[in-house]
Amino acid sequence: MLKIRRIYDDVLPVNQDALKQVKTILRSRFMEAPAEEIEGISGKLRNPFKQRFRPILFVAENLRSKVLGFAMMLHEPQIDFCYLDWIATRNTSGGLGGTIYDQVRREASVLNAGGLFYECLPDSIEACPDEKLLKENRSRLRFYERYGARPIVCTAYETPVKPDDSCMPHLVYDGLGRDRPLQRSFARKVVRAILERKYADYCPPQYVEKVVRSFRDDPVQLRPFRYVKPEAVYATVESRSAEQIGLVVNDRHSIHHIHEHGYVESPVRVRSILAELEKSGLFETIKPRSFPDKHLYAVHDTDFVHYIRRACEQVSEGKSLYPYIFPIRNKMHPPKEPSVLSGYYCIDTFTPINRNAYPAARRGVDCALTAAREIIAGRRIAYALVRPPGHHAERRAFGGFCYFNNCAIVAQYMMDYGKVAILDIDYHHGNGQQDIFYRRSDVLTVSIHGHPDFAFPYFSGFAEEVGESEGEGFNLNLPLAEKVDGEKYRKALTKALRRIDAFAPDFLVVALGLDTAKADPTGTWTLIAKDFDHNGRMVGELGLPVVVIQEGGYRTRTLGINARNFLTGLAVSGLKASGVSPYAGEQLHGIKYRHTVEGQDPGRIRRLVEISGFFSAAEVDVAAELAEEHLQKGDASGYHFIFAERYSRMAGYACYGPVPATASSYDLYWIVVHPDFRGKGLGKMLLDKTEKLIREAAGSRIYVDTSMRVQYASTRAFYEHCGYQLESVLENFYAPGEAKAIYCKSI
Repeated sequence: MLKIRRIYDDVLPVNQDALKQVKTILRSRFMEAPAEEIEGISGKLRNPFKQRFRPILFVAENLRSKVLGFAMMLHEPQIDFCYLDWIATRNTSGGLGGTIYDQVRREASVLNAGGLFYECLPDSIEACPDEKLLKENRSRLRFYERYGARPIVCTAYETPVKPDDSCMPHLVYDGLGRDRPLQRSFARKVVRAILERKYADYCPPQYVEKVVRSFRDDPVQLRPFRYVKPEAVYATVESRSAEQIGLVVNDRHSIHHIHEHGYVESPVRVRSILAELEKSGLFETIKPRSFPDKHLYAVHDTDFVHYIRRACEQVSEGKSLYPYIFPIRNKMHPPKEPSVLSGYYCIDTFTPINRNAYPAARRGVDCALTAAREIIAGRRIAYALVRPPGHHAERRAFGGFCYFNNCAIVAQYMMDYGKVAILDIDYHHGNGQQDIFYRRSDVLTVSIHGHPDFAFPYFSGFAEEVGESEGEGFNLNLPLAEKVDGEKYRKALTKALRRIDAFAPDFLVVALGLDTAKADPTGTWTLIAKDFDHNGRMVGELGLPVVVIQEGGYRTRTLGINARNFLTGLAVSGLKASGVSPYAGEQLHGIKYRHTVEGQDPGRIRRLVEISGFFSAAEVDVAAELAEEHLQKGDASGYHFIFAERYSRMAGYACYGPVPATASSYDLYWIVVHPDFRGKGLGKMLLDKTEKLIREAAGSRIYVDTSMRVQYASTRAFYEHCGYQLESVLENFYAPGEAKAIYCKSI
């Protein structure tokens, strides 16, 4: 059995292995190809626009992941054309080349390319006297003629660049089944792009101009059919991408059915969504796999998992236990009465413990991990259609219809392969992910939701909740008003996507809540089908591998339509993503500055100075003490501060003050930038703002002390680059052999 899949990056091990095999095929089939060009394939995927083309790599694999053939196509989204850079198979027989070329044409058509171009060596003995090569060239051009593709003629494209060049290639044009001529203006842009970008190191500007100007005919002429009769041409292209969304459905969800009046989290939700997805043709159903409990324990406390399993087993069939007492959570002395113990582990009064809650929720975890495994295996988008939902489940608490946090479990699982961001777009705050990752910086959690003043869970989701300790700045809450339409929602979504882009994850987990829809019984917003399509397209523009996990959404009349629209938008946009995120903005967007010292700043400064790796424990203490002294004495302390924060995370700071007994001299005591923000100009921005504040305070000279150790060479170079002059060196000042350098700048 054969499958063709697209390789988007060299991050995943499965992709790394495929790339090694692609390079092996290249070396065996194109022995004249430069080694650096073969090795450069991985670099093209990492840096899509190094040649100002977006590379699209397809590999044909058997069930053992052996690569049998591949094609590399370059997409130019501004001019709107595709260029087939490589196509090769391990063996020359068997029809695999045609299968791969069909996939290339389909992808070019999906991208709405104005044409597919590529080079083929000549098939005339005058241009190519090597008989063996001539036979291969004729076979290749005969193959492409079957699709209506033929060489462009009556131009100077085959003109040698150097006098000793021979066997110069034709430029072949495949119109992708569209019955329209090749326009001269378009062809000239295409040829210029190919020669100036792909052959930048080989074709001089005057050669490029000569070839471009040689395209005089309008429309451009193609060579008459030489090998195939025109009526035998098969030029039709299927216009839908062959890449499907992996769909994993919880096959045990229906056993969890609460029949109490008003309980909206019911099996009909999954059936409503499936009814719409099945007729789209966009999905490939994947059977859920079983995964060990260790994945639950990675994000939930062991005693909590054991409680959910045991409590569900102990409830009689058809009965439900609802929490009604919520004792203080003393981990050393949990209550023993079952009805009280449920409140010990729960956050609300409406999420029951019953016989089937655990097996349904546990199977949902398997489904979510199966979807994640599809992404790790190279698929671009996978959707876990599960219930009960999971995003309200915290490390040691259930609630909001949720028992286990599928999104957090998946994020933790994927951390072994790269950085992960979670985007929660349910109407209700994703308190579970926030609780689990609140003190961590390796997973970014972002939630757009109704403000907790009026929306469940009421106790979390405030904008000021930004993370703690190492996690500071890695939790972003975007609480919105009670009335929100599609346009207002997209403004918040843009902020969320900018934050995710700045985090630069390798994978994205989307908690898909459809309760943001108009007339949902649990929400107040008015999003409609076209809004979900738009939102999906916006998320897809990030160009990331995505695991979508179903969360809320309870208006069954529109549930399936909205799910289909979001996933279709995500697929259409994600599969066409250019490789350059539209949310990137400037290099350091989101930086805010403040001058006031707050109560938590001494601790934040301590962590920042420690993590910088430059300073001793005594120096770290001094840095924190200066902030504490300012808190006690204010400006009278003589220490002033400027803090640079990005998404509420301290990215850097500077501390300065007047030199006692001088008219207008100032000391710059500290300037520290977090390692994550070095090399991006933040240190210079902090210094510029510090100098501006000193100038406004009538200061005229700034002094800076630093060590002469080799470790501080970059620090000294920074000050010198910023206009500071070395005034003095005090030998053995800090320790024997460690001198102090004193720099000064007049402002």
